[in-house]
This record gives sequence, C-alpha cells and structure tokens, in this order.
Amino acid sequence: MIASVGSLILLVLLAGAPAPSFAEEAGPTGAGLASRVFQYLDASDSDAAERLLQDILSDGSASIDAVSQLIRTGRTYQLQPVGNLPHEQIVIRGQTYPLSLFIPSTYQASKPYSLVVCLHGFGFTGEEYLERWRTRLGEDYLLACPTYPSGAWFTRRAEELVLATIRELRTRYHVDPNRIFLTGMSNGGIGAWLIGMHHAPVFAGIAPMASGLDNVLMPFLANLRQTPIYMIHGMKDQVMPVDLSRSIARELDVLGYSYVYREHEREHPMAGGHYFPKEELPDLVAWFNGQRREPLPTRLTLVRDGSHFQPFNWVRLDSTDPIAAFSDDLVDKRDERIKRRDYAKLDVAIREGNRIEVQTHHVRRYSLFLNESLIDPAKPLTVITNGEVSFAGTVTPSVETVLRQARLRQDPQRLFTIQLPIAVPTPDP
Repeated sequence: MIASVGSLILLVLLAGAPAPSFAEEAGPTGAGLASRVFQYLDASDSDAAERLLQDILSDGSASIDAVSQLIRTGRTYQLQPVGNLPHEQIVIRGQTYPLSLFIPSTYQASKPYSLVVCLHGFGFTGEEYLERWRTRLGEDYLLACPTYPSGAWFTRRAEELVLATIRELRTRYHVDPNRIFLTGMSNGGIGAWLIGMHHAPVFAGIAPMASGLDNVLMPFLANLRQTPIYMIHGMKDQVMPVDLSRSIARELDVLGYSYVYREHEREHPMAGGHYFPKEELPDLVAWFNGQRREPLPTRLTLVRDGSHFQPFNWVRLDSTDPIAAFSDDLVDKRDERIKRRDYAKLDVAIREGNRIEVQTHHVRRYSLFLNESLIDPAKPLTVITNGEVSFAGTVTPSVETVLRQARLRQDPQRLFTIQLPIAVPTPDP
C-alpha cells in the first residue's frame, strides 16, 4: 500500500472578525505585491489562490528575497477586540464550535505575543477554563480555549479544531510563531499529547496534565525531540492513574529527551486527586516564559501513521510500506497494524559539508524542504539515505516553492526555497 500526500483546506472564520490589512509599500517590491502575496496566503478557494500565484510569479519584482521578506514582516493587523471574549465562534467544515479568548487590554498590534491554547476536560467548556487561566498568564500572552463536545480531543475533528484555532488567531492577532503552547487537563491532556506529537513543529512547548497515552501511541513521543515538555499529575488521581504519566516519563528517558515532570499530593473536595492545583500554575507559567521554539533545528525525528502525512518542519513522508492508519479516532486500537505499532519512521540530520544523513523505516519516498539557513544552495548537496547516496548535485531555489510552502504551512519563520523529493534506495534482494 502506497500512502499518498493530501492537503485539507479548512474554511475557518471567527464570528465578526474583520479582514487583516497588508502593507502596500515594500520598497523595491513594487506597489501591490504585498497585498497579492497575503491574499494568496489567506485565500480559502484553491482556484483563486492558483490565479493569484501565477499573477505574482509573472511580476518581475517578486524575487525570492522580496517575497520572503514580505511574508516575514509585511503583514499588518487591524484593530481587534481585546479583553475577555468568551463567546467567539469558529467554523470548520460547516460545524460551529464555541471559542473563548482572552486578549490583554494592553494588546498592541505592533508587538508579537505568546499564545497558549488550553483544552478542557470532560464535562467542562473552554469558557470555564478561560476563567481559570486568564488572570494568571499576564499581559504578554493571548489565551485561546476552544470547546469540543465531551472533551473528545482524541478525534480527527478535534485535531482540526485546534490547528484551525491557531491559524485563525495568527491571522487576527500578532502571534509570535515561536511562542505557541498547547496545554490541557484530563481528556484535554490526552489531546495535548496527541496533537502535540503529530504537530510538534508548531509548538514551543506542550504541557499535558492528569493524562496519559496508550502503549500503541508511545512511538509518537519520538516526534518531540525538539519540543519541550512539562507534565503534571496527581499522585492520588483515581481517574487517570499516575502511572500513565510515569510510563511516559520512562519512555522519554529511553529516548534521551529532557522534560519537566511534577507530581502533587493535593486533593480537591469534588475531584479528588484528578485536578490541576492552582499552586502549580506559577511554575508552569514561569516555564512558558523560558521557552522559545527553534524554527529550523538541524536534526529531526519523525514517526507517522498513514493518516498524518502533512509536512513536519523541513521533512515530509510521501509514501510508505503498508503501515497503521488511524481512523477518525486518533486513539483507535482496532487495526492490527496499530496493535503491532507498524509506523513509518525517519531520522534526519544536517552535517557539515552540505551533507544530509537520513535513516528510514517503512519509508519509500520522502521530501526535504530546504533554505539557505539549512544548507548552502550555491554548493553541491549530498543526501545519504540508509547509508547510500540518494542525491548528489545542485539544487535550485524558486519563488514558487517559497509561496506554495508558505501557504501550506502558514509559518513565517519557516520559508523554504527548495523542495527535494527523494526515493529511498531499495536494498538488494
């Protein structure tokens, strides 16, 4: 079975959100180029986006440097509501979900802000979690608390909701892409693990609380090589036994990854040991304060099932051997390949001398997305896959690659000028 790459374009609108404005003047880039670039990046209709792309590519002022600079710094933001906004909405594939936001009253559109996305537990809502968090984060954080039915954050639709929330907040408000955090309690903590593992390059850190992972999901922890982790769990938790977090800590030790793990002995009159004590929050916020994402690390580890083939920083799996694939339930255990933990894995490192070394398992093809921060495009590049040369030669940057990848990723800190597909050498029989 060959797994193919697909892209999902979500129509996501916050109720009452005004459209962003864009810098129309950008020095030598020519009048109107900034507007067209951001119209292309934000277009919900793929045909309209393609027409905009071709228009940009026909503009002689649309060089790699000019377009890249626009994407990094050219977006401006209109005035937006601030304060406690408990009754916003977000629409995904025709389904409306409640979204509660807190924007500091001192918010200034010219300043980048950290973003915390908080996932509630079963029986709660995002609005209730908004009240718990908003007074404790300070004036440098935006807070987003979506609501999902029954707190089932371990589903495909919930995963889409979290990603769409981040994307929409980054369109409306000036969010620092290197300071986005994901946290959650109980079911929300499970969601923080799952979404954090599958989309680790998005986050500056994840903080799951009173949660855990089934054994079949443990291999995905390897994706967190570059993502800081802060776990909290109650020793007397009778809903999610504390050994769930302890087993994750043991797995992280085997991987050699660093993390913070806090156990507490407190009990709540209603929830027993299954809760998040307010006494733990100052240390967690202090930890948030100290974290910043590394946009382009030189080493990555990627573990994928057959339903998560989107880019992972500067790599992407394109096709694999037959592997496990989750259904709409991201904790699905019915598939025999899931039970056997038959996943694809890629470990990649950039070495000195314009050399990239890759080890793969169950991978047939993959793509590298590169730029001048990762390699020297003026020099020959060598890619070694499983000990064999899989590419040796020059690579050519292009404006089209910058734009297509920027639209797909929506991350101004990760702009790639080169896309290099690699076929994994087949071992001799």
